[in-house]
Amino acid sequence: MREVGRKQGTVSPCAACKLLRRRCAQDCIFAPYFPADEPQKFANVHKVFGASNVSKLLQELPAHHRGDAVSSLVYEANARVRDPVYGCVGAISSLQRQIESLQTQLAVVQAEMVRLRMRHAACLAHLGSRAPTALGAASASTTGSSSMPSPKQLQVIAPEQHAARSVFALDMVVVDQTSLGEPPMWSC
Repeated sequence: MREVGRKQGTVSPCAACKLLRRRCAQDCIFAPYFPADEPQKFANVHKVFGASNVSKLLQELPAHHRGDAVSSLVYEANARVRDPVYGCVGAISSLQRQIESLQTQLAVVQAEMVRLRMRHAACLAHLGSRAPTALGAASASTTGSSSMPSPKQLQVIAPEQHAARSVFALDMVVVDQTSLGEPPMWSC
C-alpha cells in the first residue's frame, strides 16, 4: 500500500515508528500523517496525548477525517508544549483580548470622527448664518463706519482654494484676520 517509503524492498519507518523504536508495518496507521522527515510533529503529539490514544483515535475515525484530526492534534500538542498550563486555550484567550482591545480603539476613533463631523457641520452652519451680516457690515464700512472691518479683512478662503487637506477629509475654512491685528486662525 505504501510505495513511497520503500528502499530496495524495505519500508522506511515513519516518524512515529522511529520514535517508538518499532518496525513500521505496511498498514501503519501513523505513516500517512507522520512522515519520517518531520519527527518533531509526532514527538509533541506523543508527549501530550500518547501514541496509544492517538492510534485508537485514528482507527475510530473514517479515513477522510483522519488528516483533519491529525492537524488538530498537532496544533493542540504544539500549543501545549509552548504553554503547558493553558495550551491552545491560552492562545485563543490572548487573541480574544486583542480583538476586544482593537474593537475599543475602533469605537473611540469612530466616536471622534462623528464628533469632528458634527463640529464641522456646526461651523459651516455658523458661517452660513454669519455671511449675510458680514456682507452688511462690509457695505456699512464703505458708507463711512470706521469701526467695521473692510471686505478685505472679512475675506473667506474657499475650501477648494486651500492647498492643505484635513486628515479626515473635512473641509476647513480660513478667515484672513491679519489686518485685524490677530494671527490667522481656523474658523470654529
